Amino acid sequence: MALAPGTARAIGRSLRIYHGDPERNRAMDALYRRFVGPGGLAFDIGAHVGDRISSFRRLGARVVALEPQPGPARALRLIHGRDPHVALLGAAVGDAGGEVRLHLNTANPTVSTLSESFVQAAAGADGWEGQVWDRVIVVPCLTLDDLIACHGRPDFIKIDVEGFEDRVLRGLNVPVVALSFEFTTIARDVSERCLDRLSALGDYRYNLALGETQELVLETFVDAAAMRQYLRELPHAANSGDVYAVLK
Repeated sequence: MALAPGTARAIGRSLRIYHGDPERNRAMDALYRRFVGPGGLAFDIGAHVGDRISSFRRLGARVVALEPQPGPARALRLIHGRDPHVALLGAAVGDAGGEVRLHLNTANPTVSTLSESFVQAAAGADGWEGQVWDRVIVVPCLTLDDLIACHGRPDFIKIDVEGFEDRVLRGLNVPVVALSFEFTTIARDVSERCLDRLSALGDYRYNLALGETQELVLETFVDAAAMRQYLRELPHAANSGDVYAVLK
């Protein structure tokens, strides 16, 4: 089925942004090299157009990548579909298996989401003007436990699912060595619940990268209380980034 012209243009824009900057790719590789290397296994939850898959593969890791949106999933198949070390799954990840409703932003697929609360939080928020979630589709859903049972326990999990990160982590019942989850300043409660869940799983330490800088902000990894405070004090304009968690 052909993509709508607006969606095709948006995916083309994402491909240029996320794959077309060699300096950004080098910074990404330097960051992920801390967590995964040759022969390792990475899960990419919310793979979008696959720039993280590319980084993990440059580092020599195997990848299990999930992307439920039809358009980006097609791009993933074109880029990574012939790589025997990449498993591509057209599904979402949550706290239970079955099916879930995915809110598509067809003009900006980067921010499509499984969370109705996220859509509501974005409405009228500074920095989110003009974002419209204009279509809903039903997609299959797995859990991290399902993926681990099928593919093995990963060295690293990257989670970027626009306000659904806490639900993804609720489907994980064994600690993993390292992971990241996206945070946004319009949904700080989601990040709080992510920290709560990880604290229940193990003794983790945390750092973060703002936006798409691919650089850790803190000199050392800190405990959950310190990370919680840091996220609470971030200005709204910080918008988003990724929290990195490593098992102590």
